[in-house]
Amino acid sequence: MNLEMKSRRRERGFTLIELLVVVTIVGLLAGIAVLQVRQAQRKAAENVLRGSLAVMRHAIDTYYADKQKYPDSLQALVPNYMRRIPSDPITKSADTWIESFDEPDMTDPDSFDFSNDFDEESLAPGVVDVKSGAEGETLDGTPYGDL
Repeated sequence: MNLEMKSRRRERGFTLIELLVVVTIVGLLAGIAVLQVRQAQRKAAENVLRGSLAVMRHAIDTYYADKQKYPDSLQALVPNYMRRIPSDPITKSADTWIESFDEPDMTDPDSFDFSNDFDEESLAPGVVDVKSGAEGETLDGTPYGDL
């Protein structure tokens, strides 16, 4: 009978130490998984940011190729060169883009075509580049504004 009672005790369940070990291991694995998911989300947002910048820069270059002048603003690219101005995936806003303007160099005669169809509009500054206005750095340490 003594042997029968010992076998029943072992069948009842897990000891407290076994449960604590299992809960600790599950907690560590869950913590690692959460960190990996957050890092993957941030990496995805950074890739979207790089893609959005590339699309807008291509649209600026195409605008310049078509009109021989840079656009007055990013809004000048809509709808002919882009459907819409994309949102910055870091700030979640389309209003945080920083436009870089380039003033024409009046001292360089090679920078202008002074033909008979010359107009003063070609002397206006235009958007030559766009950067993110987001604060912070990418996962590799590059500031968002330097992408």
